[in-house]
Amino acid sequence: MTFSLELTDEQEALREKAHVFARDVIRPVAGQYDSAQEFPWPVLEEAARQGFYGWELYAQLSVDPTGLSLPILMEELFWGCAGIGLSIVMPALALAAIRQAATDEQLARWAPECFGTPGDIKLAALAVTEPSGGSDIRSIQTQARTDGDDWVIDGQKVFIGNGGIADVHVVVATVDPEAGHRGQGVFIVPKGTPGLTLLRKLDKLGCRASHTGEIVLKNCRVPGEHLLGGTERLQERIAKGRESEQGRKPIAPAEEGGPAAAVQRRSSAALGAFERTRPMVAAQAIGIARAALEFARDYAVGREAFGEPIIENQGVSFPLADIAADIDGARLLTWRAAWMAAQRHPFDNAEGSMSKLKASEVAVRACEQAIQTMGGWGYIKDFPVEKWYRDAKLYTIFEGTSEIQRLVISRALRAQANIEPLNQRMQSPR
Repeated sequence: MTFSLELTDEQEALREKAHVFARDVIRPVAGQYDSAQEFPWPVLEEAARQGFYGWELYAQLSVDPTGLSLPILMEELFWGCAGIGLSIVMPALALAAIRQAATDEQLARWAPECFGTPGDIKLAALAVTEPSGGSDIRSIQTQARTDGDDWVIDGQKVFIGNGGIADVHVVVATVDPEAGHRGQGVFIVPKGTPGLTLLRKLDKLGCRASHTGEIVLKNCRVPGEHLLGGTERLQERIAKGRESEQGRKPIAPAEEGGPAAAVQRRSSAALGAFERTRPMVAAQAIGIARAALEFARDYAVGREAFGEPIIENQGVSFPLADIAADIDGARLLTWRAAWMAAQRHPFDNAEGSMSKLKASEVAVRACEQAIQTMGGWGYIKDFPVEKWYRDAKLYTIFEGTSEIQRLVISRALRAQANIEPLNQRMQSPR
């Protein structure tokens, strides 16, 4: 299938339905939940009733051959509110990791438990990040060991969306440190499992309508069938991992962009989940950026100074013009990456990282420019732009910082380099 920007009737309908939901359900309560740092349970209930909260939605949209349905949905929901948006879509990250690692039987067992049903809403969490390191997935210190037919997990996780309150925790733990990524297992830890404790709910700068927790697993025992993929598959990976790790120098974090990264992806459910969701995260950032630009635009048209709308001043209109162009550019990068993922084209040129880097950074700049356009009114809580500014900053940090994205892109550039000596290249006929 060739890449096209023409949306299908179904995609147009999805965008309109999601926009109406964001406008009529999310936006009216966004400030309230941000201020109180409360979890938006009623919004999730309504999202489930309208078909925006359920594993079936992601099963349906993930097989879209254009890859554009999910980023369209994400942009509209996060145009409404990033914190509430995260609460709605957070289980999808855990579902992506389950889908990456699980057998078909395990996927059928646990996918419904990630969302529940209207009237019986459930939550899921992907527990990867640890206090000792964020983007360095290879250095996970949480350990899992066998004890009879069970697995016992010990470790600590931080910055976990829905961590400690989720009905399903998808926990990445090291089984064999000498096997690198292939020595890691992915385990289902249900809510209420003895040894799983919510250490604290994190007090965040932005996205405060979503729950982010720090959890501890101490002698946390789960049945053997809670190892996703099963023991035999894990032992095969460990054997290959031990062989490949012998004599290899440590590799810096990489999710895409070159052969070494491809090897790591095949052996890590966590990285596989992050790679597939990176364009989705970019689309979320675009939703915030668009909200800020639209608000600043409308304010600049309606606000008069010195006898004319302030948008007639180039000092106001030109920065907004730059933001508008950059948002469209980030969306194009995001849709390209989403299409490539759907078509199973590898991100050899770090296309996924490009999308997240540009989208996250334009979101911050769009919100900052919206505040600047509104002056003092943008700095106080009477208007939502200060909230969007706080929300947007998260996107340059989570699921790979901007520095990590640049590292991945630069590694792809290095892999493409022509290593022919410069003096020979200068002498080559043109």
